Amino acid sequence: MNAAGTTWEQHLYALALPGPENEAPYPPASQETELLEQAYAYCNGLAGANGRTFYLASRLLPEEKRRAVRALYAFCRVTDDLIDRSAGDLEAGLAAWRSCTMAFPPPCDNPVAVAWADTRTRYRIPARYAEQLVQGVAADLQKKRYANFEELTVYCYGVASTVGLMSMHIVGYSGRDAIPYAVKLGVAMQLTNILRDVPEDYAAGRIYLPQDELAAFGLSDEDIAAGRNDDRWRRFMQFQIARNRQLYAEALPGVAKLAPAGRYAVAAAELYRALLDDIEQHDYDVFRHRAHLSTFGKLRRLPAAWLRAHRGEYADLQVEPFGGLGGEIPGQLTQASVR
Repeated sequence: MNAAGTTWEQHLYALALPGPENEAPYPPASQETELLEQAYAYCNGLAGANGRTFYLASRLLPEEKRRAVRALYAFCRVTDDLIDRSAGDLEAGLAAWRSCTMAFPPPCDNPVAVAWADTRTRYRIPARYAEQLVQGVAADLQKKRYANFEELTVYCYGVASTVGLMSMHIVGYSGRDAIPYAVKLGVAMQLTNILRDVPEDYAAGRIYLPQDELAAFGLSDEDIAAGRNDDRWRRFMQFQIARNRQLYAEALPGVAKLAPAGRYAVAAAELYRALLDDIEQHDYDVFRHRAHLSTFGKLRRLPAAWLRAHRGEYADLQVEPFGGLGGEIPGQLTQASVR
């Protein structure tokens, strides 16, 4: 990975890297109680019902860490659902949830808040990452379009990179040198979500694809509304997927910086990366086919990913060339301008 990074990378690393001196002291973790056990059991059920890829990958963790990352998942899931699946005053609801989950002990008996407070304290997860996640989710209340890729990466950091950064505190990692990889992997995985979910996001009034890049390929909001899978769209998606794959290639070597038990993260990343193959195999038509992997497809990939992680093979992953799409990338979209 280029230590200097590009402009968007430097900005995101600055968000992630402030030192622990900015954190308030951590109170003691909760004692094991029936309420706490019930709270963790609730989070486990929530993760199993809503995050099947994550749930499958997290089974590779030891039991204590497994329940902690599932509490983290539940916190993220509820935070996201407050925007996407709630009614009424969404800003007030999100603010109340933030207050409930940032205090210790939580001033509410919500099982997710109870389990998350214990996990956050037990593993000394920096509060700023949870704050950044809530802020990232809240952006959907105000921002419906993104002018360029740099703007989009800030959103991806807030809703995805922060999750990886919090996960690292649970599974263990080598030190600050692991943080840039986690930031980039979160961006890569969220971009995959965005490419997969174009019609669903449009139905919710949002287009996360960079507006300047759509325009460079001769596309507009109207083309997305109509679901036009023409040559312009295919070239646009080829461009997006090439960049997305490069981000994975640059981020996955960071798996070696996680504690061995925590390298399950590579499994989730590999399953997400495989969604790009499915998009290609269906002629980039995300409007009529939502990219997915079958349970068999997931199970088939997990052992190989786990083995590569423990052999250290990701440390030598070759970065894929970006921008070599047969000269079909519009001239104003050079590698430097969009990365």
